[in-house]
Amino acid sequence: MSKKLIECDVCVVGSGAGGGPVAYELSKAGHKVVVLEKGGWYGEKDFKKDEMLGRRRVFRSKLENERHVLSEPDSDGDFSESTTSQFWGGNIVGGATNFMSAYFHRLKPQDFKLLSTFGAIQGANIADWPISYEDLEPYYVKVENLVGVSGKVVDHPNLEPRSTPDYPFPPLPEHPIANWFDKASSELGFHPLPMARGILSRKHNNRNSCELSGFCGSYGCHSGAKASSRAALLDDAVAGGNCEVIPFAKAYHINTDKEGNATSVLYYDKNDETIEVKANKIVIACYSIESSRLLLSSTSEKYPNGIGNQHNQIGKNLHCCAGGTGHGIFDLTKLPQDKRAELMVRGPFFNRALQDWYTIDDKQLFDKPVKGGTIDFVFDPPSAVSEAIDQRFEDGELLWGTALKQKIKSHFTESKDFKFEVFCDWLPNDDCHVSLDEQEKDKWGSPVAKVKVGFHEHDTKVAQYIVDKGVEVMKQMGADNAYGNVWTEPTSNLMAGGLRFGNDPKSSALDANCRVHGTKNLYVSDGSFMPNGGSITPTFTIYANAFRVADKILETM
Repeated sequence: MSKKLIECDVCVVGSGAGGGPVAYELSKAGHKVVVLEKGGWYGEKDFKKDEMLGRRRVFRSKLENERHVLSEPDSDGDFSESTTSQFWGGNIVGGATNFMSAYFHRLKPQDFKLLSTFGAIQGANIADWPISYEDLEPYYVKVENLVGVSGKVVDHPNLEPRSTPDYPFPPLPEHPIANWFDKASSELGFHPLPMARGILSRKHNNRNSCELSGFCGSYGCHSGAKASSRAALLDDAVAGGNCEVIPFAKAYHINTDKEGNATSVLYYDKNDETIEVKANKIVIACYSIESSRLLLSSTSEKYPNGIGNQHNQIGKNLHCCAGGTGHGIFDLTKLPQDKRAELMVRGPFFNRALQDWYTIDDKQLFDKPVKGGTIDFVFDPPSAVSEAIDQRFEDGELLWGTALKQKIKSHFTESKDFKFEVFCDWLPNDDCHVSLDEQEKDKWGSPVAKVKVGFHEHDTKVAQYIVDKGVEVMKQMGADNAYGNVWTEPTSNLMAGGLRFGNDPKSSALDANCRVHGTKNLYVSDGSFMPNGGSITPTFTIYANAFRVADKILETM
């Protein structure tokens, strides 16, 4: 029996990129909205410019309280299991958007028609989206203006169609070596482009512009410039009077009526007492793994295997972000003083990307055109302690004393590491999905999510092709050492899918409006809906689709 009952028009579970837009739009339209957030409410004053306060140490669930069971391929061709907390992107109001690097590329038209454009690949569950790029484009524009995206549109071979000529906020200040990159890329025949960022370059809606501290990816934003769901949307929604955000609210069950429609959400408060939230519309936005887990856990006489799981589609077709990373190491002692000074400048972002291989048509390696990817070129956030720790070994031997001191000094004064990240599709497949573990339970006694993360070999082939291009650029820029590698392990913070949307309930969990098949009032608005992730980071698209879902819900109200 519930200790307390809360009633509202709309209950949103989760407050990140999927939940924030729904809460914002529906509360602004005059509906009473309650947002349940498992984590605490923190703001700009809590985000210090200190590498010891990254999200992994402070703003995430503890392994002893709740975890995931990770099942991943091993060297024997089988799957091995372990427990992990790596997939908690951020238990905090605003979710993982507080800690993102905010690379805000749009998807392109071919991302919405992956199957019909590039054809089937054996062993991959590829599907076209039930909507088109044109359906989502107005919502990309809305995110750019309301949430805040800075950048500059330049013409290039893979530029997606736009209804507006440019971003509403000018680019952030450029790092001096952006010119090195532009020159080197052009010499190779590539098309360098400024990278749009979900970071304000000027004040907007009570948020300050970027402070250029460098503490961005994996860190909370001290100025409010980063386009977190809290800073950009929820603070305003709550101030409007129709939106209530309840922190430390762990949702664990969705109740349904005899017809199978959602009636209420049960959650544990910070004292582990059960509270019930009754609502006309319920929207799930907990991040792919936890959204699937919540639906699977919400069993009833109507749904013995979880809400919407009549065709065993809940948790299926999860996907991470395939790709890789690489580095260019510049020997500062070989550079003239002016070049060395440019390379060592701290503060401005290096906002550059390449999308020349968004479609790969190389008949020497592929028998037909295949979907490619994006390379983003970046500097890592300041992390002196972790960089120093990384110097402990040389040729497999532990260093200490003078040898270690000399290596640390050389690392910080004689070389500079420049980095790139490659993003391409992690093809959905039968070995990548979410289920409930039969043995592991969280501190409340609920089964934890079991995350199986098998990948398709096609992903690594595409990734390696593009990583090699990144290494080529680094060498052209003058790096003394350049190298890269592809990812075969799951990315901890860039998962999507698990609750694919589509027109057929036998092959999808949600309809085209992201409503759970078989229900009239239960929606999912986080990245779970995506049939494929595209060759970019997904947050911008999650934001855009959540605004679209909000409009679809409003049409029913």
